Amino acid sequence: VQLQASGGGLVQAGGSLRLSCVTSGRTFSIYTIGWFRQGPGKEREFVAAISWNDGTRYYADSVKGRFTISKDNVENTVYLQMNSLKREDTAVYTCAASGYIYARSLSDYHYWGQGTQVTVSS
Repeated sequence: VQLQASGGGLVQAGGSLRLSCVTSGRTFSIYTIGWFRQGPGKEREFVAAISWNDGTRYYADSVKGRFTISKDNVENTVYLQMNSLKREDTAVYTCAASGYIYARSLSDYHYWGQGTQVTVSS
């Protein structure tokens, strides 16, 4: 399974960005797609995840109400719409795929894409 993330950039606080994660390869083995982020000097943390089959969504408390994860099964793409961005959202965002249902832990994810940088300025 391969994952290609894109859509990062520089945005002012309060602004919006939409990240995309295109999957390819043995996608039939995927049950969950997740987004993770790693800010400067911080550990990688869970942001959001979506079940590939039934669309069940999970969010970290820090992004609830601001971020929305969605999917397009035809295009094999998962999106992360980020609104009301804050400086603390600055991080490298990475998408990952899991063979587990409703996976939310880093250790549940087996396939990782490259990251895309999101920088929020004040």
